[in-house]
Amino acid sequence: MPFTEEEWSEISSTQLPGTSDAIVKKLHQARISLIREEQKRRSDHAFKQSLSPLARRANDIVAKIRDHERKTVWTPQFEEHLAVSSGLTVHPGMMFHLAKSRMESTDLFRIVRKMPKGGLLHAHLDAMVDFGYLLDALMEEPGIHISAADGPLVGKKTLAEAPIQFKFLKQERGEGPEIWDEKVYERGTPIRLTKAADAFPNGGRQGFLKWLRSRCVLSTTDAVEQHHGIDAIWDKFSKCFLVTATVIHYEPMWRKFLRRLMKVLYEDGVHWTEIRFTWPLNYHRLGSETPEEDYTHMFTVLDEEIKAFQSSPEGRGFWGIRTIWTSLRALDSRSIIQDMDNCITTKIQFPHLIAGYDLVGPEDLGKPLKDFYPELLWFRQQCAAEHVELPFIFHAGETLGDGNDTDHNLVDAIMLGTRRIGHGFSLYKHPQLIDMVKEKRILIESCPISNEVLRLCASIMSHPLPALLARGVPACLCNDDPAMLGHDTAGSTHDFVQALQGWENLGLAGLGSLAENSVRWACFEDQTSEQWLKDVKEASLGSSLKAERLREWAVAWENFCVWVVDEYGDKWEHDSDKTATHSGGAAL
Repeated sequence: MPFTEEEWSEISSTQLPGTSDAIVKKLHQARISLIREEQKRRSDHAFKQSLSPLARRANDIVAKIRDHERKTVWTPQFEEHLAVSSGLTVHPGMMFHLAKSRMESTDLFRIVRKMPKGGLLHAHLDAMVDFGYLLDALMEEPGIHISAADGPLVGKKTLAEAPIQFKFLKQERGEGPEIWDEKVYERGTPIRLTKAADAFPNGGRQGFLKWLRSRCVLSTTDAVEQHHGIDAIWDKFSKCFLVTATVIHYEPMWRKFLRRLMKVLYEDGVHWTEIRFTWPLNYHRLGSETPEEDYTHMFTVLDEEIKAFQSSPEGRGFWGIRTIWTSLRALDSRSIIQDMDNCITTKIQFPHLIAGYDLVGPEDLGKPLKDFYPELLWFRQQCAAEHVELPFIFHAGETLGDGNDTDHNLVDAIMLGTRRIGHGFSLYKHPQLIDMVKEKRILIESCPISNEVLRLCASIMSHPLPALLARGVPACLCNDDPAMLGHDTAGSTHDFVQALQGWENLGLAGLGSLAENSVRWACFEDQTSEQWLKDVKEASLGSSLKAERLREWAVAWENFCVWVVDEYGDKWEHDSDKTATHSGGAAL
């Protein structure tokens, strides 16, 4: 039976402990002590404890802004159209594609975009630069032709799935309309791109560009339809690469791509990037219809463009680019060995441009690492024979599996001596491997938005990286395939903001720790395993190039914190109604 007024009065006045009672205070004190003890185990604890007084102020200011935006930006009342018309509940950390436009209008986004993010250590070359820019540049490039290997581009299914290619030809071919005509077009026939675009049956050139972009980028519908599962989204994702595979494989487009990439990254606070590189030998130099026989010219252009950007007014201070050579895990043994040989040959020519080796492609659909033991051991022997340093930097654990071969790629990556792990999404399920990753100082290259869009998790709120950070696992944030995933930029700000909004324990200081890690685990130069571990341990206290870069980043971080305090301090430090109460904010 419900309490009577007399019974409740008796309980509340004589039996219920008050908030000022000793026993309640003792519980609160024990609670605070336990939280603090747990936070000492976090991978970002040391960084947070070493913050300067000014950086602590910046951290507290950002925590207040984050809390304020949660109450005023991420609510149905403040996004009536989205909430009412779609039936969605608006909240911080919601699905990226649904949150993107709203996110970009916030103070948090402005602040994080200004932040020095160190290095971008996990990204795939063909999926980096926004396709709005690339496709416009492709249309403007003289001599570019389009072809469809399977036949005319007719019908909804064909338009959505057929592979297409782009190539420079000296002599103009095709009238244009025929590629859209099933009665006329012969499979594989090159058609002048501009004429094909103008003849597009659904809106001419503008309709063509809209259609072509849709073939290169995962849509909001693709991203939010989680119920279709991982294999379905990977099927669409793989088809995007089939379309983009030849867009930048021509010297003028390659140069434009690199210039745009470096400009956008540096404007976003990224000083260094290591990009996964997967190209067949189909690259053409300016004015040539014949593909190059090796990678010499392509890497020469990369070298030239990096140096040109670094010497330009807008690129001064940019640290540079290195590639991580990657082979497709779906290839047969002979093709893998041939690609490994190409990697070593190119490394000998351009030692400063190749940082390591990896295998790529959907882990669940491809062969596991254990199936590549013979090839990987051969590669290691050849590297030793040629006296080149090409460490393994493997993708592993990009799966929902638990105990299957894909999940156990983590075991193989660690056993094979990987210096970093790409994604490591399933690592949180493996306490023994977590301890090994910490002991061996292996960094996790985490890509939260990619993991969400590719259906490993529903949103940033269910991502496992916070569990790894809480266990002391070192990590950094990366954007993986931003142009294809819908970022519309090569920068990392979206991933950083999603993490800041979604994870209470992180805060600005936590973001700073992740950014510092990206410098600490960057492959700035060739090093033996012993030199590598020594540099990672010593961090900024050493005498190497890495130590120098870490000191440079620390100065940039402190200047950024000064900017935060100058820009937002007057408004947020003296408002008693806007106090940070979360562990990621004031409580460090």
